[in-house]
Amino acid sequence: MKPEPMPRAKAWAETMHGHGDDTVRAHRNSHARIDVGAAIGREQREEYEQLMLRSGASRAVGAGQRLRQEEPDAERTCFERDRDRIVHSAAFRRLAGKTQVVVHPTDHQRTRLTHALEVAQVATSIARGVGANVTLVDAMALGHDCGHGPGGHASEDAFDGFLPGGYDHGPWGADVVLAGLNLCAQTLDGIRNHSWSRPAPSTIEGEIVSWSDRIAYCAHDLEDAVHAGIVTPDEVPAEVAQIVGSGRREQLGTFIRAVVSTTCSSGEVGMDPSSSAALAALRRFNYERIYTREESVAQSSAVVEVLRALVEYFIEKPATMPEAFISEHDPVLGAVTYVGGMTDQFAFDAAVERLGWEPNRLPRSISR
Repeated sequence: MKPEPMPRAKAWAETMHGHGDDTVRAHRNSHARIDVGAAIGREQREEYEQLMLRSGASRAVGAGQRLRQEEPDAERTCFERDRDRIVHSAAFRRLAGKTQVVVHPTDHQRTRLTHALEVAQVATSIARGVGANVTLVDAMALGHDCGHGPGGHASEDAFDGFLPGGYDHGPWGADVVLAGLNLCAQTLDGIRNHSWSRPAPSTIEGEIVSWSDRIAYCAHDLEDAVHAGIVTPDEVPAEVAQIVGSGRREQLGTFIRAVVSTTCSSGEVGMDPSSSAALAALRRFNYERIYTREESVAQSSAVVEVLRALVEYFIEKPATMPEAFISEHDPVLGAVTYVGGMTDQFAFDAAVERLGWEPNRLPRSISR
């Protein structure tokens, strides 16, 4: 006998067709209204950008500068299409299962996905303040870490030895992971070069994302460490707390305003020396007390061991990978691409199932 649906499921089913006759509405008592008029499409948005954005900001024109030529979209600008493609990509979704700082974080700690969202919030705030292209920085920020492998930056150490030029998550994300999305040149450039160790991005929007990434992770990694009991707010250096505060909210507000103010007054994306010194001091504190503490180093070493072993396994047994990753010409590249796309849990499960490792050999997880 088929079980009866729960009462709430029945109530949800009753709204299947919405409400109303000539115009179907979501709610029975919908009353919100807007002026009647034609839909605002891509060309009108492009005209709005011409009016509202400052000189030097990137403009969306037509289908954008793409490796494979496309027809312009009727509704969306080229950068809006890029943002949508990134959000709907498997690489972006998998960031939810990839390490930010702590492998297998607790409910309150950041993943690569929540980090990307916070970078986007900082970047769009700055872009609005300086008159840059908000949609472009949003796309760059959401996609900037799609090249990260499982286990955070430890994956770069793990994969470096397999590739002639090494593994850098920025170029890897732009040139390998997201290549199939056919994104605009400006979007890919911002993703490829967001790290400060890379060449400068070619756009103001890319420069904004570079600053936003550092601002976001310096503030939220500290907050995560406080929640995890690794450090306390009282330990934040005085040169940081006195200028930008000891908590994420105050720090983000101060740093965002500093970038907006400096950029508007100088024409270059940057910070005043005082705010920049505070950001550097905060990053140094995080580096010494969080990223390179004994437990973090041990965790990273364990991640590197897992990932190297998996790559070696799939190089030797390429037929065990999904067909899309099998390459007769470059089996190493195929293996690195496959393992690099894994979430933390998938990689650790693969170590148990494929390599026969005991679970206690793996980095500590959320479930243990």
